[in-house]
This record gives sequence, C-alpha cells and structure tokens, in this order.
Amino acid sequence: MFCINQKKLGLLSLLWLGAIVTYAQPKKQPISQPLVSKIYTADPSAHVFNGKIYIYPSHDIESGIKQDDNGSHFDMKDYHIFSMDSPNGKVTDHGVALDIKNIPWAGRQLWAPDAAYKNGTYYLYFPVKDKQDIFRIGVATSKKPEGPFKAEKNPIEGSFSIDPTVFKDTDGSYYMYFGGIWGGQLQRWATGSYNADAKLRTPNEEAYHPKIAKMSNDMLSFAETPKDIIILDENGKTLLEGNNDKRFFEAAWMHKYKGKYYFSYSTGDTHLICYAMGDNPYGPFTYKGVVLNPVDGWTNHHSIIEFKGKWYLFYHDVQLSGQTHLRNIKVTELKYNPDGTIITINPYK
Repeated sequence: MFCINQKKLGLLSLLWLGAIVTYAQPKKQPISQPLVSKIYTADPSAHVFNGKIYIYPSHDIESGIKQDDNGSHFDMKDYHIFSMDSPNGKVTDHGVALDIKNIPWAGRQLWAPDAAYKNGTYYLYFPVKDKQDIFRIGVATSKKPEGPFKAEKNPIEGSFSIDPTVFKDTDGSYYMYFGGIWGGQLQRWATGSYNADAKLRTPNEEAYHPKIAKMSNDMLSFAETPKDIIILDENGKTLLEGNNDKRFFEAAWMHKYKGKYYFSYSTGDTHLICYAMGDNPYGPFTYKGVVLNPVDGWTNHHSIIEFKGKWYLFYHDVQLSGQTHLRNIKVTELKYNPDGTIITINPYK
C-alpha cells in the first residue's frame, strides 16, 4: 500500500511500507545567467557605442529599509557602468560613474538611468528624489561612455517621475520617454502640478499615461512640455487601469524595427514586459503582446538593442539573492515574427 501527498513547500513525499522518501520537484532553469555577480544590478539600459555594448543599470544595495509599495527599500546611492564586446563576452565593471553625493540637488533613491550620445558627449539621465522628496530627472555628462559623469546643478526643468529613456530617431531627433506609477509618483502629476495626496485610479478609469518630450539641441533640457503617450487596445480604445496586464506601469523603452516604433514597458503589479506599436514617436501605440513573461522578483525592467544584425533583450531577476531589492542583470536574444511582432520570451525553462 502507498499514497502520494503534495506538500505546500513543493516537495513530493512517498509513503510506502512505513518508509518516507522525499523527492524535490525539478527547479525551473533560467534561460540566461547573471552578467554581474560581484554587486547587485537591475534595470539595464543597454546601448551600442563605439562597437561595444555599454550597460547603464541601477546599483542595488541592502539599505535596511522596510519594503513597501512605494519602493522605499530601493535606496540606491550610485551608478556603475559595464561594457562587453559581445552579448556572450566578458563584462567589464568601470566602477562608480556617478555618486549621489555629487548631485547638488539630490535627496535620495537613484533609480533606473539611461544614456545617450551626441556630438562627442555622452549623457547620463537619471531619476532621483530632490530634497523635497519629489522625483525629478537629472542629467550628467562625460566624454567617455563609461564616465565618470558630472551632474548638472539642477534637474531638467519640467521633469518629474522616473525611468527616463532617451531614443534617437533616424532623422537625428532625440526624445525622452518617462514615468512610473505608485512609488514613481506619476499619479501625483495628473493635473499638471504636484499633488502629494493624489490617488491611484480605479479599475474603470483610464490608465495613467507615460510621457514623452523632445530633447533640446544641447540634450540638457526639454524642447517642449511633456505630452501623454496613448496606448490603445486592439479595438482602438484607451487602456483602463483595470487592464493591468496591458497598461503602462513603469520602465519605458523605445526602439525601431523596419520602420515601426516599438514602445515597451512593464505592467508592474502583473510583472509583464509588454509592447505596443505605432507609426510615430509620439504614438498612439497599439498594444501587441508580451515581450517577457514574469521573472522571479517583484520588478521587471528591460532594454532592447540590435548588435551585429541580431536583437537582444536585457532584463533582470533575483537569481543570485532571491530578494526583491537585490537583483541581477541578464541578456537573451530577441526574435521577431515575419509580421514584425515580437516572439514572447519565457525567462525560465
């Protein structure tokens, strides 16, 4: 006589003739390994500069701050920049490129950055809370892609919220996409001015929109007032907050493939990287599907680049630590269907 009992902790116990034998269920295997293991890294913004891949991630640390829905436990202090000659090559850590102590207006929480290059200068864009605890977006410059970077004395005028990404279009124009709800404070700017008591929207209300602003020629300021980016469903209707498996939460990224604009982003509380397609950098964009299924850990944040004729997705999970706030960056190849849609990636086998 024997019986099989499924335990809550994922162990299979076999009771047979009075003996108990315990078998561990197979663990899911990641499709890629961490690129960096000496420090914790997240939110990888990857770019190709001078024939090499440069990665501009967040630098996770153990802050000792209790976890909450506003992300207070993500209390980063500096940025490290990494480079590699190929997606499978050796990763070089170029050390601290910018420290929060050297940002005159900064208060706390250096979150996900991005970078751009124009006319011999590299620009590092970063969100950080100012001394009034309001997220603004700053910029720092360097003559080298790995830095060190020197921050401007003030944040970009008219900037707010988090997760800046700067996209260079084929006509040479640069655009910043940004925003994030919950701890990213985007909901506090719904009226155009800051309201610390603003509430999140209900499921039947229109979802909060990510923002876009064209950059000025000097790349240090906006050339216009930020505008909403509209994401539509397959029927041409604006996504609602209740569509939280499709609507924007944070982690904007823009790339272009065969003449189409691909706006990708995280859905936050449903843990997907989704994308929408359009014919204009300002949108509107129509939701098309999932780029990356959920990873281990609460957050998800990515970038997409082309390198030597192939496309790659950079992302993170918590393989090294198992803890939400101590993440590690990864990379895997990204492929398209013949119609230009993206083939969904499963991060584990």
